[in-house]
Amino acid sequence: MENKFRFYNTMTREVETVIPHEDGKIGMYTCGPTVYHFAHIGNLRSYIMEDVLEKGLRYVGYDVKRVMNITDVGHLSSDADTGEDKMLKGAKREHKTVMEVAQYYTDAFFEDCRKLNIKRPDVVEPATNCIAEFIHMIEVLLEKGYAYQAGGNVYFDTSKLEDYFVFSSAVEKEQLQVGVRDDVEEDVNKRNKNDFVLWFTKSKFEDQALKWESPWGVGYPGWHIECSCIGIKNLGEYMDIHCGGVDNIFPHHTNEIAQSESFLGHPWCHYWFHVNHLNDQTGKMSKSKGDFLTVSLLEEKGYDPVAYRMFCLQSHYRKPLVFSYENLNNVELAYEKLVKKIAALKDEGEVDSKAFAEYKEIFTDAICNDLNTSMAITVVYDVVKADMNDKTKLELLSDFDQVLSLNLTTAGKKLLEESGSVDTELEQYIKDKIAERAAAKKAKDFAKADAIREELLSKGIAIKDTREGVIWERV
Repeated sequence: MENKFRFYNTMTREVETVIPHEDGKIGMYTCGPTVYHFAHIGNLRSYIMEDVLEKGLRYVGYDVKRVMNITDVGHLSSDADTGEDKMLKGAKREHKTVMEVAQYYTDAFFEDCRKLNIKRPDVVEPATNCIAEFIHMIEVLLEKGYAYQAGGNVYFDTSKLEDYFVFSSAVEKEQLQVGVRDDVEEDVNKRNKNDFVLWFTKSKFEDQALKWESPWGVGYPGWHIECSCIGIKNLGEYMDIHCGGVDNIFPHHTNEIAQSESFLGHPWCHYWFHVNHLNDQTGKMSKSKGDFLTVSLLEEKGYDPVAYRMFCLQSHYRKPLVFSYENLNNVELAYEKLVKKIAALKDEGEVDSKAFAEYKEIFTDAICNDLNTSMAITVVYDVVKADMNDKTKLELLSDFDQVLSLNLTTAGKKLLEESGSVDTELEQYIKDKIAERAAAKKAKDFAKADAIREELLSKGIAIKDTREGVIWERV
């Protein structure tokens, strides 16, 4: 098929046209959540943009298979192999077993996704499903000489690679220094400071809730290996697109590439898609800082989660995005005004095929141009304002919403119903006044026509003359 979809490939540091391993098909992997707590809206920005990427690829004709892992094995608080078991911490906090905690927060994560119109991936694989695959990969890496045993653990030997820092030596080395500063207790078992654990039988915290038998003793897998194995298990030896937040680049994705390509003996994934941070005004958003912002909290404060989705889409995924309630308020007001205008469109007549094709091409170009979602939303506004019939507008907006998932053609009606704007009695009153105004204009009694407009406005109803007739909305 024709390849016109382009996005920034972190590996090559260039915007590249997607050419999949198998023509017309995309194998796509998303780093999933660690299910020891709710996802905060910063995490969810990545999943929203990855959702748009998947839907954009489907929109232009690709057959996409998307895989996501669920990290339900003890995940260290620090990528420097230190800290505490997050799953055990969650279990203690909530007086549940680790697997009860994992299931509860997995369900909560996908409920947040549902509210944000994020499609569930085709395959969702918990790490605890794949212990046999982890052990097999580690055995092969040991056989090939890419791994070694020390102090009861199995480590990947990064010195065996020609270029461990595959994304960008300067960037990764800078990030590594940050990791070293965080690592207050050096792991004396490592041959090289960049080496990472493939399998723990001993770690720097005392207890670990989930353990399994292995050739190296009772223990549990390192974090990085789960994505490699789950990806290979479900997508085969060649993956087209790997997604995650920019904080996954190093060391997580760097380590995935190191172990996967050493295991396979050939290049693994060509395209790497990374979403930048959502920050608050004090810096990077995290669970340990200030107001722990979740979808549920936004709902408690009266926000529609889809307004947060639009908030994310109005910014480019590669740019940091600053969250504030003031910014979200502005987006929600704009969103409500937009969908109410769309709700006033009449689903009548025939589609203007020429106009439809013209605007669809503009929208497609925006999505294919490094996922330019802000431009795509501009096209939505252009369609609403365009000189074409309502039927064509509605068909275009419904078509675009396959990618944007903003409930463009349904949210406005719901808002109007909730505000009582479509109450039968009120609607009849408005229709009568519009007819009365039309008669006044026909009789050239413009003073009366203006008085009727003002009367409606005093009741919170704004009217507008268009080519298709008079439309109204609640203000």
